[in-house]
Amino acid sequence: MSHNIPNNLIYTKEHEWAKIEGDLAIIGITDFAQNALGDIVFVELPAVGTQLNLGSTFGVVESIKSVSDLYAPLDGEVIEVNSALEGSPEAINSNPYDSWIAKIKLSNPSQTSELLSAVQYQELIDAQ
Repeated sequence: MSHNIPNNLIYTKEHEWAKIEGDLAIIGITDFAQNALGDIVFVELPAVGTQLNLGSTFGVVESIKSVSDLYAPLDGEVIEVNSALEGSPEAINSNPYDSWIAKIKLSNPSQTSELLSAVQYQELIDAQ
């Protein structure tokens, strides 16, 4: 099955994406993740000001099938959350790359080199 994997983003093995803009990262979940979850009914957003550490959980996405933790793709501080998702969590299903979850100010920008490129992420999901 073909999934939408934009080349301008970087990815984690846990199916989060990050868009890097200077020392900010906009993060969300991938098309593959929303497809695997099914109809999303709830998103638990992190609080603004939360310090994230690479790999730590920072929220939850709940679908009619399952509950999945969100894992921080990078270290940083949450400076904004997409509060529109609280009322319309299904927006992630229809457009996972516009329906970002949080924006973080990076504390260690060099970590971005450890995430997956679009090609590497495609290889990862092809192998699953």
